[in-house]
Amino acid sequence: MIAPLFASLLLVVQNRPPLDSATVTRVLNQLKASDSTVCALAGEALTNYGGFWGHAFADPGMPMPQPMPTPMPMPGGGPGEVHIDMHESTHDMDPAVLRAFRTVIRDDNRCVRNIAARVLGNHGGSESYNLFIGMLKDARADFRETGALGLGEREDSRAISPLSDALSGDASPVVRMTAAWALGEIEEKIAVGALTRALGDRAPEVRRSAAWALGEIEDKSAVRPLSAALTDDDLQVRLTAVWALGEIEDAAAVPLLATASKDRDARVRQQAAWALGEIEDAQGIAPLETLMRDPVADVRKTAIWALGEIEDRGAVAALAAALQDSDPEVRVLTAWALGEIEDESAVEPLVGALKDSDEDVRATAAWALGEIESPRARDGLTAAQRDDVGSVRHAATWALRQINDEDDPKVRVHVRPRVKVKP
Repeated sequence: MIAPLFASLLLVVQNRPPLDSATVTRVLNQLKASDSTVCALAGEALTNYGGFWGHAFADPGMPMPQPMPTPMPMPGGGPGEVHIDMHESTHDMDPAVLRAFRTVIRDDNRCVRNIAARVLGNHGGSESYNLFIGMLKDARADFRETGALGLGEREDSRAISPLSDALSGDASPVVRMTAAWALGEIEEKIAVGALTRALGDRAPEVRRSAAWALGEIEDKSAVRPLSAALTDDDLQVRLTAVWALGEIEDAAAVPLLATASKDRDARVRQQAAWALGEIEDAQGIAPLETLMRDPVADVRKTAIWALGEIEDRGAVAALAAALQDSDPEVRVLTAWALGEIEDESAVEPLVGALKDSDEDVRATAAWALGEIESPRARDGLTAAQRDDVGSVRHAATWALRQINDEDDPKVRVHVRPRVKVKP
């Protein structure tokens, strides 16, 4: 069954003919007999064929983006950013194809049913709202889950009240979880009250989903309620609550994140550092400086990245000390952060880093000195022009031209630390 299924999907994806109802019906029928993993993979291939969405399909009920700041020092620009690409399509779909999907909306196979819900939620027109509202009230919990999923795909504010009712009163934790996700997809402030109450739900997956949704809505009124989730017994709830505070980006969350930065789990501490970097408030410097001494290298790297985001000269002394860290990736990121802050008090430590044993550290230090543009760096950069590594020589030459105000648009320096921070 698996080989014919993927063979037929491969032909569709490669040839890209107009998607017709017969093809959809044939593939959906084949998916009914497949296991959940095969169905999820095949369903993603089928639905992404039309550019319907960019959610992770392996968990159709609850996509959970994870922040991944990746600092990319670039002369003339800031660090690189990671964007979650949500593919959307506004083109009309063949009514016959929509009918093929609607035929399986109450199928016993959860994966097939949810594929249909995603398609109809995005392309089913106004009549799909009533379809999903009806399913949300069905006697079967699995149909109520699909109804909540479809309403989240529609992102229709009319669904906030029935979804809030499902979140607070449905007997199934899967339905409550999906209702919270749907409210996060709709992203309207009116849902904050229902979601904050759900942070006390007895099921951890519901609490996690509610915290995620509050992060999606990004309303400052959620900061205080999220503070309780920072001490939740469930690790994933704590991680998601910290992520949500970073998404909201309110300075009132800094003291809460300072507490989270002392969590017993390194992943929470790293997430807290990321969130403080997102908020970019100078109050976050003190907890971040503490995290720079964390025994876990990934925590230290994220804290340094965050200080580079805050760009406050008050962090220079702590960052200068981190140029002596045993991990070369930490030293690279530290040099980048000092270049972002652009304070002259960092010149001497960075000139010293031009002699680091790691070539990426030396190149990033040269780039940072070019960002600061202090004449005190000339001698060190002139010596770095004789470095054995071309990227270091190139960065030093560019930095000297910055200091001498001889910026040549033809000369670009790309300093890319090999660091990926994944809270």
